[in-house]
Amino acid sequence: MRVKICGLHPVRDVQLCIDLKVNFLGFVFYEKSPRNLNEESIKELKNYKKKNSLFVAVTVNPSNEFIKNIALKNFDYIQLHGSETNERIKEIRSMGLKTIKTIQIRKETDIHDYKKFDQSDIILFDTPGMEKSIEFPKNLISKIPRGEKYALAGSISHNNIENIAKLGVTFCDLSSSLELDTQIGYKDHSKIKKFIKKVNELKN
Repeated sequence: MRVKICGLHPVRDVQLCIDLKVNFLGFVFYEKSPRNLNEESIKELKNYKKKNSLFVAVTVNPSNEFIKNIALKNFDYIQLHGSETNERIKEIRSMGLKTIKTIQIRKETDIHDYKKFDQSDIILFDTPGMEKSIEFPKNLISKIPRGEKYALAGSISHNNIENIAKLGVTFCDLSSSLELDTQIGYKDHSKIKKFIKKVNELKN
């Protein structure tokens, strides 16, 4: 099970996630988000030895200026939550950046939209809630494609990851489920440790 944790703070959360061997560490650049980062704060990322962890810039319709000045200099992947087309994804990749394209799933037919984005390195199937923790419909989980290219997001936690894994999911993305309700935007380190412990148990 590969794991991506999104909405991390450059100082507070990164070393823990690297130590726990989290595969993808996501950092949000979206002004409407309580997890939004400013460009100054990401300078801290240079202080870490990433080991096998990869850094992801989470964006909505990023500009070429952001890609060239921020993403390419600090991140391995850029996650796209906007109206980016397959051609735009191809253009971003040609700049030297790997991509994660997010598709919001409301009904089964939405799943097939992933075929429109074959230029993307990774496809993330998410709920319409985006950062708000809305559970991905169980009846649709078994419908999404299998393989390392495909990831699932939507109210995943240590309580349901075992059942999700049984449905064939091998790549999951978490954010708000790893926070306390009273501290939106702040990751609870005990929840992160508990989740990764559960994932490691599933591997054994």
